Amino acid sequence: MKNILKITVLLLFISLSGFAQKGMLREKMQEKKEQVKSMKIAFITNELKLTPDEAAKFWPLFNEFEEKQKVIRQSKIKNYMDRSQNAEKISEKEAQNLLNQMESAEEELHQLRKNFVANLKGVIPASKILKLKGAEEEFSKKLLQQYRDKRR
Repeated sequence: MKNILKITVLLLFISLSGFAQKGMLREKMQEKKEQVKSMKIAFITNELKLTPDEAAKFWPLFNEFEEKQKVIRQSKIKNYMDRSQNAEKISEKEAQNLLNQMESAEEELHQLRKNFVANLKGVIPASKILKLKGAEEEFSKKLLQQYRDKRR
């Protein structure tokens, strides 16, 4: 009986420490996301040479755009990507349906970007809007390079 009690307490302790570690990992991931977001804000602000007035109007639009993009990618694109992993096991009709979903999600992302650019036209000059895409891509490259350098 004492052994069963000891084992139960031990298992409970291990479970609780596992939950605590999971929570700490989530917190660390959230901190990293916030750190990357801050770096991205600084990088884009610098690359576009946004004035304080432009930045005050630009960032709410940009953040809203990124959030909507994230929702589309997480809900719609993830859905057909998960199902398409087993492409050889699905019927032609299901495959066609997945292609339609993919095209729809891509069109939604395209329309979202068009609306975002249209909204930016009243906030920053066209030359800065053009620089934005390049700045986003450059930031992604630098971030990926940093990640690769850390792993070595």
